[in-house]
Amino acid sequence: MSNFSDFVHHHFDKAANELGDVEKRVLAKARERKVISTDVNAAFSADASFGERIADSIARIGGSWSFIIAFFAFLVAWTVINTVILMSGAFDPYPFVFLNLILSMLAAIQAPIIMMSQNRQAERDRFEAAKDYEVNLKAELEVLSLHQKIDMRVLTELTALREDVARLTAALSAKG
Repeated sequence: MSNFSDFVHHHFDKAANELGDVEKRVLAKARERKVISTDVNAAFSADASFGERIADSIARIGGSWSFIIAFFAFLVAWTVINTVILMSGAFDPYPFVFLNLILSMLAAIQAPIIMMSQNRQAERDRFEAAKDYEVNLKAELEVLSLHQKIDMRVLTELTALREDVARLTAALSAKG
């Protein structure tokens, strides 16, 4: 346990009991030599409720060019049908009061759904930033660990070289 405490203090400059959940989780992954999952889509979507998934789908569709083009085509068709084709018996004659009602209802429903999706996107961005932090922290720990291993190797080699030099010096002084 002392070795672990020394490791924590050396790498985080604080005691093991002062670490946060993220640091503890990253340390556990580093000690187990496991990879931190970076698949944000799967991890974030796993916690989404049914309503959140629907809101994301509606926002994805409502914010696409295909929706804009299709809706523009619908508006053109509505206008042409009610002005040119059904001149005398139009079900929604100009100024298209029924169409305005439909558009108002669509906007009233679509606006909160888009806001929900934007909130989810903000949550996703925070989740992704937290995952990036975990990955970066683990990478930093691995780099520090490699530095420590290299330093230990260099110290071992220096000690061996000093012993060799001392032995050679003793051998030379014994001959001379």
